[in-house]
Amino acid sequence: MTRAEFEALLADDTKQIRGDISWSDDEDQSPAVEFRAEVGSKAGYPLFARGSFNPEAQTLTYALIHRGVGRIYGLDLGKDHHNPSCEHTGERHKHHWTDVARDKEAFVPQDITAPAKDPVAAWQQFCAEARITHAGRLQDPPTRQLELW
Repeated sequence: MTRAEFEALLADDTKQIRGDISWSDDEDQSPAVEFRAEVGSKAGYPLFARGSFNPEAQTLTYALIHRGVGRIYGLDLGKDHHNPSCEHTGERHKHHWTDVARDKEAFVPQDITAPAKDPVAAWQQFCAEARITHAGRLQDPPTRQLELW
């Protein structure tokens, strides 16, 4: 994928997710919850969105995944990123596709203001910025019950 192809894909405002999204337990048995949702478009891009939220670590990730090349766009809250150029971006950063670095370079976004502890608000901002219409609702993450022994 070239940067120009990425820019055209991101600018396509026919991308949409239909239906409600609910979180499920992380398959790795961590305290995180996650989801995966298909992203349709008139162009038929092979896309899906993935989300991961860890309430204990207060980390949140949303990613737009292209089945042919991997993550092309992403938002991370609550975890630091170290760019290949040795620049630290901090705990709130976005990744987007470039010809040279693929998705490895990150930058600090000015348009994402929701904190990691508010996954629904962050999802709405992510979708708006990625030009994805979500015809449904992202459910609040489930609260974890502590096990009593």
